[in-house]
Amino acid sequence: MEVNLVSGRGLKNNEFWDGGIDSYVLLQYRGQERKSSTARGQGSKPEWNEKFTFKIEYPSTDGQYKLMLKLMDHDTFSSDDYLGEATIYLKEFIELGLENGRAEIHPSKYSVVGSDQCYCGEIQVGITFTPKEAIEEEEYGGWKDSSDDY
Repeated sequence: MEVNLVSGRGLKNNEFWDGGIDSYVLLQYRGQERKSSTARGQGSKPEWNEKFTFKIEYPSTDGQYKLMLKLMDHDTFSSDDYLGEATIYLKEFIELGLENGRAEIHPSKYSVVGSDQCYCGEIQVGITFTPKEAIEEEEYGGWKDSSDDY
């Protein structure tokens, strides 16, 4: 699965003194974690345009198929601040990809909620899922590698 982290909008500023948010995103899927670059000086409208890859196992033992996007504010002299998170549920999306050989969600907006469950901005993310069998067929053009010489 490839996740295209595009941008954020309307992120709430928790900083009382410096007026700026230097945000980054922790992307988590079933024990796998990726971290985006820090959007320094971009405030409440960060742009990342980064892609991350996750390994998908289906079916899973616990039936949990969700991508967690935790937005953080990088602080130089203290611990980073939690800004909020968005959750994207992927079970039907993965099933569609398995059925059709590929599934894609074009960059869409997802609400970011804080620890108090209040809206605190949005994040734009696109997702593409291609089952491993479909990737292997593309790489070999449908033919399996053969060591027989004719």
